[in-house]
Amino acid sequence: MGISNIKNVVEHLTKLPVSVINSHTHNDHVGDNWRFSDIYGMDTGFTRANAKGSKADAQAELATGEICGDLPAGFDAQSYATRLFHISHWLNDGDKIDLGDRVLEVIATPGHTPDSIALFDARNRLLLTGDTFYNGPIYLYRPETDLDAYLASAEKLAKLAPRIQVLLPSHNVPVADPHYLSRVVEAMKKVRSGKVAPSPKNGKQEYMFEGFSFLLHP
Repeated sequence: MGISNIKNVVEHLTKLPVSVINSHTHNDHVGDNWRFSDIYGMDTGFTRANAKGSKADAQAELATGEICGDLPAGFDAQSYATRLFHISHWLNDGDKIDLGDRVLEVIATPGHTPDSIALFDARNRLLLTGDTFYNGPIYLYRPETDLDAYLASAEKLAKLAPRIQVLLPSHNVPVADPHYLSRVVEAMKKVRSGKVAPSPKNGKQEYMFEGFSFLLHP
């Protein structure tokens, strides 16, 4: 989020060159991008707009109930904003990033945002799902959310499930079972067809399923 300094953490983990690739460009994922010089981004207008930084969206992240724990000493909440960052490499669906002993395939998964992606490590049977799936309330209520696109993306990932051993989501849990991918598809179909009733939650509508939920705009 850029509230603390993630680059300090990275430098304690490795002395190798570091490149940044975000699962999407919501503020809680790109807040410290400006600290890095080598950044990948999806070739979308949404990505370009968010690379300019934002104060309004950043301030919304500090609302009551949004932050776990205390803010760092000396942090100026009133001036908090995400900063401009420069994208070095533009990505498209199907691109591959060769890390030397690991290859990551970029899978476009629009829905949560227009620039959402998953990263597939076919050799090691790993899928980094970003915010397209995690165990917990999946946020699908912002203006940029497209539920039809989300369903299509979930179907795309579900087809990969037989080739995946472990899901690596962005939120809530570090690992998840690939069987959830097909369940997300069926769950969203039920939501879209009106076959399941929501419950109100913090001004949104939450559709509950075993292991996850969808949080939608009323």
